[in-house]
Amino acid sequence: MRKVTIKGLLAHKLRLALTALAIVLGVTFISGTFVLTDTLQNTFTVLFGNIYAKVDFQVRGVAQLGTGANATRNQLPESLLATVRGVPGVRAAEGQITGYAQFVAPDGKAISTGGAPTLAVAFDPDQQISPLHLIAGGPPVTPDDVVMDAGTAQKYDFTVGRTVRILSAGPPRTFTITGITEFGTANNLAGATLAAFTLPTAQAITQSVGKLDAINVVTAPGASKAAVQQAIARALPPGAEVVTGQTVANENTSSINQSLSFFSTALLVFAFISLFVGAFTIYNTFSIIVGQRTRELALLRIVGASRRQVFGSVLAEAAITGLVSSVIGLGLGVLAALGLQALLRGFGVTLPPGSLVFEPRTVLVGLAVGVGVTVLSAIGPARGAVRIPPVAALDDRQSAASASLRRRFIWGTAVALIGAVLLGLGLAKPAIQLVGIGAAALFIGVATLSPALARPLSSVLGRPLPRLLGVAGKLGRENSMRSPRRTAQTAAALMVGLALVSAMAVFGASLSKSATSSANQAISADLIVTATGSGELSNSAAATASAVPGVTATSAVYQGRFEFQNSLTSLTAVSTNHLADTVILRMTAGTPAALAAGEMLIDSTTATSKHLSVGDPVHARFTKTGPAVLRIGGIYQANALIGSYLVSAGFFLAHFPLQPPGALLLRTTGSAVNSAVTTALAPYQNLQVQTRAQFEQAQVSSVNQLLGLVYALLGLAVIIALIGIVNTLMLSVFERTREIGLLRAVGMRRRQVRAMIRSEAVILAIFGAIVGIVIGTVLGLALVASLRQQGITETSVPVTSLLIFLLLSALLGLVAASWPARRAARLDVLAAIAAE
Repeated sequence: MRKVTIKGLLAHKLRLALTALAIVLGVTFISGTFVLTDTLQNTFTVLFGNIYAKVDFQVRGVAQLGTGANATRNQLPESLLATVRGVPGVRAAEGQITGYAQFVAPDGKAISTGGAPTLAVAFDPDQQISPLHLIAGGPPVTPDDVVMDAGTAQKYDFTVGRTVRILSAGPPRTFTITGITEFGTANNLAGATLAAFTLPTAQAITQSVGKLDAINVVTAPGASKAAVQQAIARALPPGAEVVTGQTVANENTSSINQSLSFFSTALLVFAFISLFVGAFTIYNTFSIIVGQRTRELALLRIVGASRRQVFGSVLAEAAITGLVSSVIGLGLGVLAALGLQALLRGFGVTLPPGSLVFEPRTVLVGLAVGVGVTVLSAIGPARGAVRIPPVAALDDRQSAASASLRRRFIWGTAVALIGAVLLGLGLAKPAIQLVGIGAAALFIGVATLSPALARPLSSVLGRPLPRLLGVAGKLGRENSMRSPRRTAQTAAALMVGLALVSAMAVFGASLSKSATSSANQAISADLIVTATGSGELSNSAAATASAVPGVTATSAVYQGRFEFQNSLTSLTAVSTNHLADTVILRMTAGTPAALAAGEMLIDSTTATSKHLSVGDPVHARFTKTGPAVLRIGGIYQANALIGSYLVSAGFFLAHFPLQPPGALLLRTTGSAVNSAVTTALAPYQNLQVQTRAQFEQAQVSSVNQLLGLVYALLGLAVIIALIGIVNTLMLSVFERTREIGLLRAVGMRRRQVRAMIRSEAVILAIFGAIVGIVIGTVLGLALVASLRQQGITETSVPVTSLLIFLLLSALLGLVAASWPARRAARLDVLAAIAAE
C-alpha cells in the first residue's frame, strides 16, 4: 500500500498543492511567532546579562509592593553610598538613579520611542561597573552636560558639541552633548532613549535630590564574595537589602519573559485560528478527493486491500502532505518573524533588534501541529473511504459514503450546544481556554449543521444570477445547490474567518462607543492636557496652564499603584478645588465632598463585588508611607476613565510625593482661550492640548488602531479560507471535466464557462460570509456583555462595517474563482468529453 499511497499523492499533487499551502501558512505563522519571541527573549537575556556582568552585588530598597523586577521599592539615602564603599572587600560602589527625560528632535518635536521608555540616568565614570561605553566625546562634567545614546544620535543627526532640549518632571532645559554612548554593545537599551547626566544633575532631573535608586558594588580581587555580601548586609539600615548582580539580571529577564509570554500567546492564538480554518479546507479537500476516487478505492478492495489498509492509505497521504507542508512552513518561519516585526512596527510597536533564534522546540511544535492538524482533518474522509463497498468499482458515479442528515443534525446540534455552554462559562469566569474550546466546538457544530441551510440559501443568493448572466448564472446557481454538503464545507472556512472578524468589529465598535461615553460621563472640562507617547507631564505645566487668562478652573489628575485589601491595583486622584467644574461624578451614595476630608470614593462595581458601603474602613498599603486605614466616603457609577478608586490630590501626594500628574483638566471661557493655552504650553513639546471632542476621537482612534492590528492578524485566516474556495472549485473542475466538455460542445462559450464558475464562487463566499457574520455578531455581543463590569458599558453593532465585509467577501470570491474559471474555460473540448 505504500506504493499506492505515493502514486496517489503524485497523481493528485496539483489537487493537494493548495491544501498544502493552507498548512504552510499556518505553520509559518506558528514558527514565525516562536522565532520572534525566542529572539526577543534571547535579546533581553543577553542585554541584562551584559548590564550586570561586572556587578557583583546591588544594594536596593526592600520590596514594598510586588516582587522581583516589578516590585515598587523605596529609594536609598545618598549617604549610604559612603557606608557601602567603606565595607572591607568593596573595590568600587556607584550610585544608580533612573527617571524620565525626553529628548526634543531638531524639528522641535519630542522624540517618541514607540512604547519604550525615555530614560534619565546617572553616568557612571567607573567603566568597570558602568554598562555605558563612550564611542565619541567624553563624560558629563557640568550640570548642563548630557551624554546621548548612539541610537538617538544616529537617527536624528546629533553630534558632540550640539545642544539638545530635554523634557523632564521640571521645566524644559537645554543641555550640551558631551558624548555619545553605547549600551553594552548595542546603540541603545532595547529601543529606549538614554540621557546620562552627572549624578547631582540626574537627581535634580528626576526630583530625587539626596536619593539613590540602587548602589552597584564590585568586590576587590581575591575577596570572598560571600563574606563581602554579609558585611554589606550588616552595614545596611532597615528597609535596605543586598542581592547579587545575577539575581537582578534574573529578575529583569523573568519579568521580560513574563510580558513576552502574553505577547507570544496572543500571536499563537491567531496562528492556531489560521490552522483551525485550514482544517476545514483539508477536510473538504480530502472528502472531495475520496469521492472522486470512489472507483479506484473500490478496485483496491476487490484486489484484496482491507478496510484498515484503505484507511491507512488516506491518512498516510494526509501525513505526508502535512509533513512536507510543515517543513516548508518552518523554513518560511524566519521570514514570518521579520514580517511580524514589520507589521507590529507599522502599528507603532517598536521591538529591540537582535540575532534571530531558531530553537529545536520550534521545529518539534511546527511539525507536530502541521502533521497533527492534517491527519486529524483527514480522519473523517478516511472513514468515508473505508465505507466504500467493492461493488462501487462497477459504478461510474463518484460519491463517497457520508453520514445521514439526521445523524449530522444530532451531532451538529450537540456539539454546537456544548460549544455555546463552554463559551458562556469561559466568558463568565473569565477563562480564555474555555472560550477557545467553546468557540471551536460552536464553529464545528454550525459547520456540521450548515448543509441544511446550503440548498435554500444558495437558491436565494443565486436567484438574480440567471437574469444577470443568463444560462451561465443559472448553471452556477444549480451547481452550488447540487451538493449542499460540499457548499457548506467549503463555506465553513470562510464562515470561521468572517465570524471572528465580525466579532472583533462588534467588540471594537462597542469599545469605541464606551470610550466616548466614559469621557462624556466623566469629564466636564473644556480642555484635556496629556503627554504623548511615553512622555510625562511636567510638574510646572499645571501652573503654566492655570496662568493663562480665561482659564477658570484647573484640576490635576494623578495615578499610582497601591495595595487594596491585599491586591495590587490602580489609584486615581484629582484636585478637589474645582472638582465640579472639571469632573462628573455620578454618585449613588455619599458625596464628592468626602474627598476633601481625606476619604476614598469607590465605584459601584467594586462596592458590590467587595461588599463595601459608605462609612466602611478599608486597609491599604503605599510604597513610601506603608499601611493605612481609609474610610469609604462615597460610591459613584462605574466609569473606566475614572477607575475604581478615587482620592483627592492632596491625599495622593502625601503618599506619592513629587509624582507628576497624568493629565490636566481645564475649564475655559471660550475657544480663544483654548488657543492661548496651546501657545502657553508650546515649550512642553511632549504635551497635547485637546478639546473634549478631540480627546474622545483620540480614544476611538486608539481602539481602531488596535482593531486594525487584529484584522491584519485575522487576515491570514481569511486568506486560507479563500484558498479553500479556490481548491474546491479546482477540484470541482476536475470532477466535472466531462460535463464542461459537453457544455462547450453544445455551444457554451469560454466566457460563459468562466461566468458559471465565478457564479458558484460568489454564492459560496456570500453563503459563508452571511453565516459567519451572524455567528460573529452573536459572539461579539456575548463578549461585550461579559465585559460590562470591566468598563464596556455600551453595545454597538457596526452594520455598515458588516455590510462591507459581506461585499468584500463577494469580491474575494470572484478573485478566488479566477484561476479555476480560466482553467475550466481552457479545457480541450474533445479531451474533456473523452475524460472519465
